Amino acid sequence: MEYGSLISIIFIAAAAFIASFVDAIAGGGGLISVPAYLLAGFPPHFALGTNKFSATFGSLSSTIEFFRNGKINFALVKFIIPCTFLGAILGVNSVLLINQDFLYPLVSAMILLVGLYTYFKKDLGLINTFELASKFQILMGMAFGFVIGFYDGFFGPGTGSFLLFVFIKFFRMDFVNAGGNTKILNFVSNVTSLVVFAIAGKINFSIGLIAGFFALLGSVIGTKVAIRKGASFVKPIFLIMSFAVFIKLILDMVSR
Repeated sequence: MEYGSLISIIFIAAAAFIASFVDAIAGGGGLISVPAYLLAGFPPHFALGTNKFSATFGSLSSTIEFFRNGKINFALVKFIIPCTFLGAILGVNSVLLINQDFLYPLVSAMILLVGLYTYFKKDLGLINTFELASKFQILMGMAFGFVIGFYDGFFGPGTGSFLLFVFIKFFRMDFVNAGGNTKILNFVSNVTSLVVFAIAGKINFSIGLIAGFFALLGSVIGTKVAIRKGASFVKPIFLIMSFAVFIKLILDMVSR
């Protein structure tokens, strides 16, 4: 496929729509969009940078939609957002100095455990029992926010899955409410990474804007589906995307 051709642009736009639709429901959209940019002939750094740019449109619209439907708990996330921001800044800067390869086996094992735990814990994330967060929960949330923000800036795959799991397991939210809080933190880390890629000149803005429009459209539809269908609909998609992330990481690790 020729880089910048009409066919490649249509292909990227379609992939951006599907990726954002899936990502709005259960995370993992990057598994679809990043390979699409590479298949369309983008150099790796431009694929990552332009994907961050277009994906940010989707994560922003998804965040707004979850907010409008009352699925974001600002009393909790207002403490976590600054930590996620700082973690992402540190992560993006660290990736320039440290080899990512050692993370593949560790993250592969972690994402597999998250998927298996969610599968065998049949009632996990189906009922929202979140109450006012304690000081301990807030501190834990801030720590998780920093670590996952760092991870997203440094490496990335599975960020949405880890965030969803944290809100479900430690704050006893269902998949839909967890998804809303996950999206706003994911948006923060995305924007942070986006700025770094932009400064480095690794974004194709013209194609990214086209992809961003379709990412926004996919995100709006995906968010509406997630909110309307509820946690019982989101959980199996979350499981599928978790195991897809695991398989993708293993394949990447083997091919290196």
